[in-house]
Amino acid sequence: MRSLSVRRSVGTLVVAAGALLASAVPAFAHVSVQPGSAQQGGYTAVAFRVPNESDTASTVKLEVSLPLDHPMASVRTQPLPGWTATLEKSKLDKPLDSHGQQITEAVSKITWTADAGTKIAPGQFEEFKVSLGALPTDTDKLTFKALQTYDNGDVVRWIEESKDGQPEPAKPAPVLSLTKADAAAGDHHSADTSAKQEAAPAAKSSDSTARTLGVVGIVVGVIGAALGVAGLRRRSAN
Repeated sequence: MRSLSVRRSVGTLVVAAGALLASAVPAFAHVSVQPGSAQQGGYTAVAFRVPNESDTASTVKLEVSLPLDHPMASVRTQPLPGWTATLEKSKLDKPLDSHGQQITEAVSKITWTADAGTKIAPGQFEEFKVSLGALPTDTDKLTFKALQTYDNGDVVRWIEESKDGQPEPAKPAPVLSLTKADAAAGDHHSADTSAKQEAAPAAKSSDSTARTLGVVGIVVGVIGAALGVAGLRRRSAN
């Protein structure tokens, strides 16, 4: 009976450790903006990274909505072989001042449609590159809601907004964080700033990996301790 109780205890610890490990591993399959940050008031080039999550279907269309509460006067797509990009504009409630001109409409949606024979197949990803500017100065982030369409008709809606203090939603919308420009820095610092922006996602990724490895170590330790206790109890029983 004691041996059976020990085995049950070890099994419970292993299941709990497995659940802890699963919750600690970050999800990488989200549609995202790369890099994830840029300076307020400037111009930047970003890529919407789209992984194919299906094992049986391929991605054939991406729709990205741009926030009209913070419109940008300049939105340009980089040509991508096999894909056709269409820009949709909308009237602005309040005209946007850009280089002394009044802009009354701005791009509100970009749609990339795959040409015949082109797709993002299972196990693959694609990046859709865009130039944006001028970035707003009165917000610390831009949220881009996206729809991912598969060739079997399925549509994944990446439109849920993350909230402070709450778990990340299942289908989060891509977010570009905006940092304040250094008023004391001149043009000669722009290269350093760009390098820091590019290094930020890598640093975040490294930190996430370190946390994950730390949790893995804890899980292994818990399992090892459980097995050690089980061994001692068996020897005591004998």
